[in-house]
Amino acid sequence: MPGHGIGSIELCSPAYAEFNSLADGKQTRKILDDHGLICPSAHFGLAELRTKQERAIAWAHDIGMTQMGTASLNGHVENGVTTLEIVKRTAEEYNRIAELAQKAGMQQFLHDERFEMSKVEGRLTYEVLLELLDPKLVKMQFQMSAMVAVGDPVMYFTKYPGRFISMHLQGVDLGAPASGARAAGVAVGKDSLDWPKIFRAAKSGGLRNYFIEQNWQLTVQGVEYLKALKI
Repeated sequence: MPGHGIGSIELCSPAYAEFNSLADGKQTRKILDDHGLICPSAHFGLAELRTKQERAIAWAHDIGMTQMGTASLNGHVENGVTTLEIVKRTAEEYNRIAELAQKAGMQQFLHDERFEMSKVEGRLTYEVLLELLDPKLVKMQFQMSAMVAVGDPVMYFTKYPGRFISMHLQGVDLGAPASGARAAGVAVGKDSLDWPKIFRAAKSGGLRNYFIEQNWQLTVQGVEYLKALKI
């Protein structure tokens, strides 16, 4: 992997079926070390953080992580709409989870999926969560393919400096039909995004990590493009 220009990866916890062979954190750390890789962060299931957070933190420590996140707060959404009560309840719960993580030396972060893309009282749930989640306890991980729903990453990185800690990169063709898979099959750098502008905003906004989240062939293409940018 390092030969392809990859030096940092993000995992999912062993609670994810395809990652359960990594349950031994110390052994996983050795494998990473042997290949010259670091792993600063991983995704954890929300149910896992609710009921097995201490074990999840111990696994993260064994691997050398400093950041723990989840894909979504998974609040109930109906026809693309949720309620303010649900948003407040999910934010309060995640703040409590993040407080325990912080005491253990971990930075909690939140990705953005279906719940975060919903609407609440005419507003984007993602924006409301940015107001309700404690900025000292919860950082954000921007999903580039979600920008078609949540908005321009440059705006977020500029408007909320220090709030975003990382991003998942996918090629996004903004000219593709809304009903199409804008991110599917498009490598980073072969899409319609202004990546130099995005990375300038990310740097000024304080992002620490970025991870290409595509299949291997597209990842290799994306890494080559990013190496040429000298990111």
